[in-house]
Amino acid sequence: MTAASQLATRQLAAVSTGVGTRAIYAERALNAELWDVAGRRFIDFAAGIAVNNTGHRHPALMEAVRHQAEHFTHTCFHVAPYEGYIRLAERLNAIAPTGAENRTMLVTTGAEAVENAVKIARAYTKRPGVIAFTGAFHGRTMLGMALTGKVSPYKKNFGPFPSDIYHVAFPNTYLGVSLEDSLAGLERLFQSDIDPERVAALIVEPVQGEGGFNVAPTEFLVALREVADRYGIVLIADEVQAGMGRTGKMFGFEHAGVKPDLITMAKGLAGGFPLSAVTGRAEIMNAAHPGGLGGTYGGNPLSVAAANAVLDVIEQEKLCERAAFVGQRIKDRLTVISERQGMEAIGDVRGLGAMVAFELVKDRDTKDADPALTNAIVAEAEKRGLILLSCGTRLNVVRILTPLTIEEDILAEGLDILEASIEAAISASAV
Repeated sequence: MTAASQLATRQLAAVSTGVGTRAIYAERALNAELWDVAGRRFIDFAAGIAVNNTGHRHPALMEAVRHQAEHFTHTCFHVAPYEGYIRLAERLNAIAPTGAENRTMLVTTGAEAVENAVKIARAYTKRPGVIAFTGAFHGRTMLGMALTGKVSPYKKNFGPFPSDIYHVAFPNTYLGVSLEDSLAGLERLFQSDIDPERVAALIVEPVQGEGGFNVAPTEFLVALREVADRYGIVLIADEVQAGMGRTGKMFGFEHAGVKPDLITMAKGLAGGFPLSAVTGRAEIMNAAHPGGLGGTYGGNPLSVAAANAVLDVIEQEKLCERAAFVGQRIKDRLTVISERQGMEAIGDVRGLGAMVAFELVKDRDTKDADPALTNAIVAEAEKRGLILLSCGTRLNVVRILTPLTIEEDILAEGLDILEASIEAAISASAV
């Protein structure tokens, strides 16, 4: 029995089957490469789901965490606060594009950040309602699932969910949902389901993650800002996946020039260490009463040390610029592939910065989804040593999330494997 099969057997006997996994049992990783327990090498085009923007085990992060571990690993910020947390808050306040004086709180996961942003918005507005969008993903907690606009696998069998949560169609020109359709749906919601004067927050991703890497049009974010201003609604930018340089700017909202009131961030914030944050306008962030926010592990010292190092690396290695370059390389390659004869299954190539995806369809005219081909491409890539992820409400999108620090030759090798995997899967599907 191989090491991987032994681990698979042990996992089946010890871990809930509700925790979905792949058959890659990691042993070590470095920057954009990962090796499993059998010694197989993989190029990582997933980055831990946009977590390792600075790559696996970046030396600056490792040194920062080692240094912090020599002092203390946990005190609970509520009990004995520490300089690292305060310094990180100062730095996030300085870069958050709200156009106002900011404040920050730290927690552990993206879902926690989202939940706290909603709590803060409700405390500030004294209103209950929250509006999210179809295709959104905001976490796996009960409130996170309620906000999420994708049923399977996230919401299936887990209801009922918290009340006062509403969804409006997210613009998707590829599938025929125009900007005007979305904004008209928002107005209908105000007319038929909830008075805008009872809405605490609008929460939106600048690029939908699980929803299929759908990029929010600039005009859409501008319109949401106007609606929020008109009715006194807090505009929350969910930057959990798009933030920390991933889109070519520190935050995805910056591409539109729109200033959100609150920003949630996690994933790439601490480069593999569990940490999340809510940063936003001071008057809103300070609306919660003392003791109303936080948590035992919120702002763990090791994670905070890693996050401060991440901010240094993003600046010193110009990772925002690097994200734009890497993303363009990937989009250009995919576009060339999609234009070849026999590649009609690639219906769309899209993305922002180094958040790039391609959608698989059975027919380019009908745009019928092809989730089977999507799974086949991901599986074929894994056989060839490339880690990919799928996404999309129709389960037919392959997303690419390389570390922003990926080496040129590794990126080229990974794209070659990707192309070969697409060709092999499409060829097999035609038999």
